[in-house]
Amino acid sequence: MDSAHGPRIVIVGAGLGGLALARVLQLHGRSVTVFESEASTGVRPQGGSLDIHGGTGQAALRAAGLLDQFRALARPESQEWRVVDPVTAAALPFPGPVHDDDSPEIDRGQLRGLFLESLAEGTVRWGCNVTGATPLGEGTWRVLLDDGTTEDADLVVGADGAWSRIRPALSDATPGYTGVTFIETGLTDCDTRHPGLARMVGDGTLLATADGKALLAQRNSTGHIRVYAAFRAPRNWHVAAEVEPDDTAAVRAHLLKMFDGWDDNLLSLLRHSDSGFVHRPVFVLPVPHTWEHVPGITLLGDAAHLMPPVGLGANLAMLDGADLARALITESNIDDAVRAYENLMLPRSAQAAQDCAKALDDLIPPMDR
Repeated sequence: MDSAHGPRIVIVGAGLGGLALARVLQLHGRSVTVFESEASTGVRPQGGSLDIHGGTGQAALRAAGLLDQFRALARPESQEWRVVDPVTAAALPFPGPVHDDDSPEIDRGQLRGLFLESLAEGTVRWGCNVTGATPLGEGTWRVLLDDGTTEDADLVVGADGAWSRIRPALSDATPGYTGVTFIETGLTDCDTRHPGLARMVGDGTLLATADGKALLAQRNSTGHIRVYAAFRAPRNWHVAAEVEPDDTAAVRAHLLKMFDGWDDNLLSLLRHSDSGFVHRPVFVLPVPHTWEHVPGITLLGDAAHLMPPVGLGANLAMLDGADLARALITESNIDDAVRAYENLMLPRSAQAAQDCAKALDDLIPPMDR
């Protein structure tokens, strides 16, 4: 049941994967609508720096006609990794993960901005909180919004992340806690305010890990260094620790105690941070996460294959979007296109999820290893 202007395609979620899909479709003259629950593009920080790999993220950017613009913003020098001993800060060999030699870094917000600026005005409908989708028959779906309005579509794409509202139409799977929590903080204008720490971190990422915990410091643009304290603990670790998650001073004191005995310069990354502490427990979907094909609806990115944040998720989300767009452009009908996309994406994501799980264990080994 196509409209006069072609199939009605609704993407739920204006993350990197959904925007890549929308951009490639529009490049080929296809109409598309993106629903995004956030009120505007700048309503919240978009996260840290991403290394964009040649065979995945850059391939998607090439399909989207945005590779040159990406190159103009990217930081090739930020591919550098420095691994140090937690107690002495002496340099250690870098154990991985190893990517190709052309994986320049870019701030997630900058990359998202490239996609948003490339779309036709009005493509993204901000402040539209989708609550689910229901089938109408013959492969068509009705998208439900929390204000009581609806939108009918010939294809609904769930690109709405870890806690997708579209996923239940295809799968009963829900994300599970890995036992690892990241606490994010940062230092603004670090080159000026903390030049010694800036030199220690360098142009890329600094890593120290031992005893089921790690400190990572990641160079972002504009002199910002984003810091992650990662550790294995129950999801409600703060209850036993008697720490309120939004109490900056208490969280800082707890982390400094947790990492007591580590090199003082490494601890200064926590001691002098000025952007508060954001709790990011790591959740994943079951591996493999698959579903029986259902006409008129599919998933991409974290909605389809939520995995640990070790450098693959954003790349795969963009590649998912580009691959689905390519299938929709080349196949004779929507159902064939979605089947072709799922047959490509599902095995690829299963292997990637296994690789990411291993990488997380290598970064923060289980205590019984």
